[in-house]
Amino acid sequence: MSKIKVELPDQVDSDIQRLVEQGEFLNRDQAVEDLLSRGISAYNTTTEESETTMDDDMFGQTAAEQQDPALRDDDEFGF
Repeated sequence: MSKIKVELPDQVDSDIQRLVEQGEFLNRDQAVEDLLSRGISAYNTTTEESETTMDDDMFGQTAAEQQDPALRDDDEFGF
């Protein structure tokens, strides 16, 4: 396993410590590893499932994942 040194803003450091204290993670190392893995996987959008249209999965998304249809760039409903 690789080791890296990273400098974090105080707020991020406090948030990680709070998650460990709340029992979300066993220790700081596990928290950092899991949070980094989740962040990296969020960028992995090359699967076939991600090619579905917004309308197909709108109700399966959380509010944070949804995008206002008015902001879409496609010309599906061109005037």
